[in-house]
Amino acid sequence: MTNPGKVFLVGAGPGDPELLTVRAMRIIGAAEVVVYDRLVSPEILALVPKGATRLFVGKTSGHHAVPQERINQMLVDLARTGRNVVRLKGGDPLVFGRGSEEAGLLAANGIAFEFVPGISAFAGCTAAAGIPLTHRGLANTLHIVTGHARNDEDLDLDWRALADPNGTLVIYMGLGNLPFLTRKLMEAGRAPDTPAAVIENGTTPRQRECVSTLAELPEAVEAQGFCPPSLVVIGDVVRLREMLQPRAPRAEEDPPDIIQPARVMGGA
Repeated sequence: MTNPGKVFLVGAGPGDPELLTVRAMRIIGAAEVVVYDRLVSPEILALVPKGATRLFVGKTSGHHAVPQERINQMLVDLARTGRNVVRLKGGDPLVFGRGSEEAGLLAANGIAFEFVPGISAFAGCTAAAGIPLTHRGLANTLHIVTGHARNDEDLDLDWRALADPNGTLVIYMGLGNLPFLTRKLMEAGRAPDTPAAVIENGTTPRQRECVSTLAELPEAVEAQGFCPPSLVVIGDVVRLREMLQPRAPRAEEDPPDIIQPARVMGGA
């Protein structure tokens, strides 16, 4: 009987391959099977060895290429073939990534697994847009929520807490429900003129941002045709974006290539 392989639940980060951890790059570079999500960028998929099996299990709103329960079982079945399996997920596998659900079935079936953290979108995309999550005098709390409920149920959130004027609110998967979300926040007391932004395809060459107010954000993003994957950021910290917009370094300031992908593709 073949000894089962190991499953690595790897966070691919928000899209920029240079934001991968060194361990994630090593594991991807030694992968035999890669089961990957829609949010894994083409630049990161390019690091997968040519001989590795690639299985797409991505999801979009209202359409799942493979149901989550099937993905969970797929990881068990693949590991039982004796191969090491990389479950490659956008962001971090344990931040709205359902990594714990997948690991739960692996554990129940005696399959070895490991979590490899990744930079989540709330940190990576906001940094790329020049929006701090906290700032002394502007925001001393941070809330991170999903704007899409399970099985299309009504969102059951603590709207009063999320409307705290001294905090920053980051919403994953909130673009489709943006009119509802902004209305509920204003009803809970958040000022209509609170700065707000949407970041699309953060950290990638396709990144763009829409900056507006809480009241006007839904209309602004619709007019500009924003699409998932997009992150919503609400709070006074958005005011700092123009001042903190990342700038391209001058040639003499270019950082050295400390890590070359080809040099870290050893065993996991």
